[in-house]
Amino acid sequence: MDHEQFMRVALEEAHRAADEGNVGVGSVVVRDGDVVACGRNLVPVTHDPTAHAETVALRNASEVLGTDDMNGYSLYTTFEPCPMCCGALMNANIGSVILGGRPDPDQTRWDGYTMECLLEMCGWSDRMEVVTGILFEECMDIRQP
Repeated sequence: MDHEQFMRVALEEAHRAADEGNVGVGSVVVRDGDVVACGRNLVPVTHDPTAHAETVALRNASEVLGTDDMNGYSLYTTFEPCPMCCGALMNANIGSVILGGRPDPDQTRWDGYTMECLLEMCGWSDRMEVVTGILFEECMDIRQP
């Protein structure tokens, strides 16, 4: 599968999230061309502020794999991970993040935040590859409230 195919799997999760009354964001953990686990935003229905699509996917993958070390794994997500999720991705040792949509950095609540800036600040810019813009329009459209 290529980036677009895995992003379409993440988009399916985003649609499920939106259909359930959550913010339309979906994520997929992948290794060697296989989907290991999926996650979708569950914050509104669970009232858990940490239940973002990325953290849900990481939790599900950890359960399936029996480990929290995901070195060599990729995470596909329909929207740029927030700082909390980026920290979780670093803690999980994810090798690459492929994202679809992302806000204008000057329009976020974190004053110019981008995942790449946080990775650089933490000394991780050479440890985690970031690929952007995969199915951008579709990913942005589903996230809209």
